Amino acid sequence: MNAIGQDQMALAALRHDHVFDAGNKVAERGSRIVMWITAAMMVVEIAAGWWYNSMALLADGWHMSSHALAIGLSAFAYAAARKYARDPRFAFGTWKIEILAGYTSAVFLLGIALLMAFSSFERLLAPQPIHYREAIVIALVGLLVNIVCAFILGGAHHHGDDDSHGHAHHDLNLRSAYVHVMADAATSVLAVIALVGGWLYGWAWLDPLMGIAGAILVAVWAKNLIVSTGKVLLDREMDAPVVEEIREVIAATAQGHATELVDLHVWRVGKQSYSCALSIVTRDPGLTARQLREQLSVHQEIVHATIEVHLLSAAA
Repeated sequence: MNAIGQDQMALAALRHDHVFDAGNKVAERGSRIVMWITAAMMVVEIAAGWWYNSMALLADGWHMSSHALAIGLSAFAYAAARKYARDPRFAFGTWKIEILAGYTSAVFLLGIALLMAFSSFERLLAPQPIHYREAIVIALVGLLVNIVCAFILGGAHHHGDDDSHGHAHHDLNLRSAYVHVMADAATSVLAVIALVGGWLYGWAWLDPLMGIAGAILVAVWAKNLIVSTGKVLLDREMDAPVVEEIREVIAATAQGHATELVDLHVWRVGKQSYSCALSIVTRDPGLTARQLREQLSVHQEIVHATIEVHLLSAAA
């Protein structure tokens, strides 16, 4: 092969698209189904909670509204990430659209938790009569809906998609939706307990108390989601295992030569995909960026690498 052919092969190896995450079609389809189911149940629970004077049921309905929004954001994020996957304006792909959706829903959830807590405290100070039997029926229906939604999203969570390389459990967008469903189911259980306690034992205070407990549950879930998604959005990945793998590759490639890794940046561009930028100073004239890139390629999670090699003189 002549020099021109070799140069063309080298250029072809360096050129690549920026689709670092294949998406999750199963999760996208499941999210849309769950969104419509929970939106319908949300309307029923809020109306029933207001009509039957149940703060726990009303709190569960408001929680379900946040759930419907979160699932809607998840479905939208999957669609947007897929639509703009090859848009060159997204330098490192569109996966973080999904993460941004999770972060946004978590911030909204904090507001819902505050509203639930305020309304429950208000009802605790000024109790009102509750139609217990009717409210219990609605709460049980809501719990059933949550269980169905959990099975739908759980199937996507464990099955994943053919294009997801078996890493469905690393899908933060799907995980946020799935955990949200489970938290909503727990809130429905609290509502049922409160209504049964009030109906059988006259513990009217239990209804708003469970509303407060539900608010705390939502707030804790929102805080955890903000931390996990915020970490990705802020590129706080320098404690990820792949960072040490990169350092080991540099050390092994140096082979005893005076070589030092002076700068390293790693950030995530997909569920299990990372990009890195690094600078090396060395006295080894045979050490090239191409050689380092080939060594890094054995770690499949490193999908993009920008490498600088600075050669020091022997006398330096």
